[in-house]
Amino acid sequence: MDMSNKPLQKLNIFSAKGVQMRTFHLTWMAFFLCFFGWFGLAPLMTVVKTDLGLTKGQIGNIIIASVAATVIARIAVGKLCDSWGPRKTYTALLGICSIPVMTVGLVHSYEGFLLFRLAIGVIGASFVVTQYHTSVMFDKKIVGTANAVAGGWGNLGGGVTNMVMPLIFAGFIGAGYLPESAWRLAMIIPGVALLIFAFVYYFYTKDTPAGNFDELPESTQNSTAKVKGTMTMAMKDPRTWALFLAYGACFGIEITFDNIAALYFFENFDTTLAVAGILAGTFGFMNLFARALGGIVADKVGLKYGMLGKGRLLALLLAMEGIGIALFAQSSTLTIAVISMLCFAMFLKMANGVTYAIVPFVNQKAIGSVSGIVGAGGNVGAVLAGFLFKSSSISYSQAFVYIGVAIACVAAVVALVNFDKMRTTITEPATLETANS
Repeated sequence: MDMSNKPLQKLNIFSAKGVQMRTFHLTWMAFFLCFFGWFGLAPLMTVVKTDLGLTKGQIGNIIIASVAATVIARIAVGKLCDSWGPRKTYTALLGICSIPVMTVGLVHSYEGFLLFRLAIGVIGASFVVTQYHTSVMFDKKIVGTANAVAGGWGNLGGGVTNMVMPLIFAGFIGAGYLPESAWRLAMIIPGVALLIFAFVYYFYTKDTPAGNFDELPESTQNSTAKVKGTMTMAMKDPRTWALFLAYGACFGIEITFDNIAALYFFENFDTTLAVAGILAGTFGFMNLFARALGGIVADKVGLKYGMLGKGRLLALLLAMEGIGIALFAQSSTLTIAVISMLCFAMFLKMANGVTYAIVPFVNQKAIGSVSGIVGAGGNVGAVLAGFLFKSSSISYSQAFVYIGVAIACVAAVVALVNFDKMRTTITEPATLETANS
């Protein structure tokens, strides 16, 4: 059977053959680069803090701003994927958001920096396009794995950013620039990369395996492009909101940790800026395998126990994540902190993968809208967590303890939801090929 214009049933990560695999690789690469724009400033915040004279409360506002705009952006982008198509949506997002990334260095005040951080945060909506695009390119048997691998490798950009941006900053210092100029110049690099990739994405991907929305004949157009009221359908389903909470408790805490980790290690354990960046980057590097592992396990659990099994797996991972974060907050030495960080990171990132192994099955006529709402939940979680780190009455360690308790409560809610009332069943296990067939 000719599968060139149909969703793939296998994921061969070493192949770029066909529009499905080419899109798979380009979408995770685009998401990877988006992290450089989105969180490129995070490992440089100690320098920015000194340059702009920022207080703890102002830094807290900046952390909130970096994820707040993404809440609305993810919902809007999810709807655009359903109607306009992921190819045009991603291209526009990359091109538009490259502008504030490149020009953030023009600001010289807290207020200006806050506004730019808010604008840059829109690029976090890139995740929704990534998950939508892999959802339509792969068969239901493998979609959980494909979503998790693409999302995980893209999220890896958060870890690489924490390691690479201090090096880019150091390169400008070595070239003779002062710190207050070097951080501004460093942000031009990811901005240019985003702009270039916008053109790459437009010319080398398709909306669906069969072609772009506006090129397909009426009889074969993607059904989501023709269905009206997809957002309403998504919002009426309680499972959407359960996943909204779950994603706030896993991905929301991930991007909060990406924002605060380097500063936390720098201030609490007296590390250098470079070491703090490496430790924070290690957290992000676990996306190389942990999120994918969550998707693979979820697909296998779904085969044996159905969507109810996937839901219980998600609840268990969230509970373990909450416990791990609380233990991390109590770490008295750097070694214990790093070990506990790696433990809770494993559960957190696996929970990310499991969440989006469920999302495509909530309503297949509204994949973009469901994905957008659930993705927005991640940023709502990050905004709420940001208020804890903004507070002058509690320490960063206390904030992590409160977060751990909140995640445990979300885990209990998710455990009570019946995800088995799905419109699609899975009949075969996922397959992750790591060699050419």
